This record gives sequence, C-alpha cells and structure tokens, in this order.
Amino acid sequence: LGSTPLPRNLYSHSDQTQQWQSSDPTGGATGWGGRVNEVLAGVNTGPLPPGITVSGGNALFLAGASTQGLNLSNVQSLGFQTFGDDVVSRARLTALQRLLTFDTGLRLVGAANGVLEGAVDAAQEINAALAGAPPLPVAFPTSGIGRQLAQVAQLLAVRGTLGMNRQIFFAGMGGFDNHEELLANHQGLMATLDEAIAAFMATLDLWGLSNQVTLFTESEFNRTADANATIGTDHAWGGTQLVLGGAVQGGTYGTFPTLQLRGPDDAGDRGYWIPSISLDQYAATLGRWFGVPDASLDAIFPNLGNFAPRTLGFLQS
Repeated sequence: LGSTPLPRNLYSHSDQTQQWQSSDPTGGATGWGGRVNEVLAGVNTGPLPPGITVSGGNALFLAGASTQGLNLSNVQSLGFQTFGDDVVSRARLTALQRLLTFDTGLRLVGAANGVLEGAVDAAQEINAALAGAPPLPVAFPTSGIGRQLAQVAQLLAVRGTLGMNRQIFFAGMGGFDNHEELLANHQGLMATLDEAIAAFMATLDLWGLSNQVTLFTESEFNRTADANATIGTDHAWGGTQLVLGGAVQGGTYGTFPTLQLRGPDDAGDRGYWIPSISLDQYAATLGRWFGVPDASLDAIFPNLGNFAPRTLGFLQS
C-alpha cells in the first residue's frame, strides 16, 4: 500500500459502518443518503421526509445537516399503541398534541417535542394512505429482512398519495459476523436474503416499477479468505456488493482479486483483499442515477476527487 493511508480503524465494525454510511473517513455526523436528499430538497410534494428507515433503528446513512430520516418499525401498526379510534383514545391523542405545542423556553425540549410531533403527523398521513393501498401481489417471507422489504413495497404502492417522487429507504440484516462455522451459517443467511429480494423484485415487476427502483447493498467489510481455528473467518476489507433493478447495466464491476494469500491483492497475510472500487465511486454512481447533478457530487462525497472514474456506469442515466 506504500504511503496511501488506510481507512481509520479498518477492521472495526462500528468505525467502518460509520464510514460506509457517512462516506467520511473522519467520522462525520451526516450520512451520504441524507446529503443526497438535501441536494434534492423540494422534489417531493408530500409531508414525509425523503429518507425512511424500516430496520427498527436510527441510521446515520439518512441523517442530513438539517433533516433526519423517519424511523418506521411496522407500517401496519403506526402510531402509538394506546391511541385507537375510540373516543377516549382520540381525546388522549388530542391532549398529547396540545402538550407538544407548549413553549417551555428550553431548546432541547422544544426539539424533542418537534420530533415527536412530526412522528405523530407522519403516522397519521401514512395510515390514511395505506387504507387505500392495494394488497401485495407476492407473498413475502416472514424473516426480518422479508418484513422490511414488504414494508418498503407497501409504501411504494402509495407513493403518489404521499407525494414521494424521490425516496430512499434503509433496511438492515445482521448475522454475518461469523467467526465460527462460516459455511453453515452463511448459506442460511444468503438464502434468507435471496428470498426477501426475490419477493421484492417480483413485486416491482408486477407493478411496473422495476426501472424506477434500485436496490443496493452496503456492508462495513468483507471476511478473511483464510479460515480461523473455529472454521470461521475474521474481519477483512474489500468485498462484493449487489445492485438490482431495471436500470442496472448488468455485469461485474471492479477487478476480482487474485485470491493469493500474501499476494498482490492481500493487505495482510490471510486474504484481506484490497478493494479496486471506492465507496465514493459506488455511491456517486447511485447518486447520479437518483438525480444528483455532477457538480454536487464532491460536496456529498468528499473523497471522490481521489478516484477515477468518478462514476462507474452500472446504472442507466
């Protein structure tokens, strides 16, 4: 590698997840998905933020400098479980909404009230839209990732009602940190992912949305090519990502490593493959397809100028 600096804390889950989601080697406070959405501010006409997380947790990926993504854990049961349609529940919701308007003079309390009020409003908007949504044409698996992609499909079905013209959804799947019994575990994980993606892509095809939706993966790092003593693998570096959709120019992008331990593509001695494509190039290609002007790419991806070409051509313009 010579004098080329390595990513900070290269084999750390938390650090590399942060760098993948932020595209900032210094550990930025915003995500590249959030920055993409801020460049395209005003494209959507509805009340929802342009970034929605369905993985059940907050994602740095969708955080912008002045905006945050919306976190949905289940689009079929949005809102507060104690607020139903009966008279008492509606009165309690009205009381909560009034409390949220009180001016305490405390900026932190005001900000928290604003977030909660926005979540309540978003839940009501989405519930109203989903009431008229068509049923999913394909049975989705009941796995965590299957349920998440089903939720994304449900929201895509009512995109017109919600004024969603450009929307980024964030889903997540764990379980790949296999320091033991890699082959046995990995087979099941990939089958689970495959079933969920197959149902999602089939739904897009049936709804005529294949060219309008692109599914892509991110992962903090690959695994070592050399097994450890417990028939597992350890934290490594360069890996493979998947991009699917009607706009994808199919093929393999990047240079496949020689798979030679301690060879020219190994950053160590166990198969820590050096990537041939940067996150910045990968993400910039997705951003351009999404509608980001080329002139805005460097502000979103601060390292992009270090790599050529700027974009990789795996998506139709």
